[in-house]
Amino acid sequence: MPHCIIEYSDTLRSQLSPLTLMQTVYNGALTSGLFEGPDIKTRALAYEDFLTGADPAPFIHVTIRILSGRTDEQKQRLSSTVQKGLTEMGLTGISITVEVVDIHSSSYGKILA
Repeated sequence: MPHCIIEYSDTLRSQLSPLTLMQTVYNGALTSGLFEGPDIKTRALAYEDFLTGADPAPFIHVTIRILSGRTDEQKQRLSSTVQKGLTEMGLTGISITVEVVDIHSSSYGKILA
């Protein structure tokens, strides 16, 4: 666990592949030292229709859902390592945001079928 959900503007596809984007976020989560590689789940959603403020400016937003119990310092480290990887991709004129969200373990269910 974590679940890394990447939302990004479809206009970025000409500059990077979804796989590269997912690998960058995966590597950032792994670099945080909080998770083992096989536990990190990553997926990406491209948006064709969006506004960033009043204009359709390019963006990447990553939501990282983790089971509750991590300290604020650990969450900050996770957010920072993912954001650092994204900024090092060399994209310009883009909004890059990362958010870490707690999943309450009492309401989380998982089944491997």
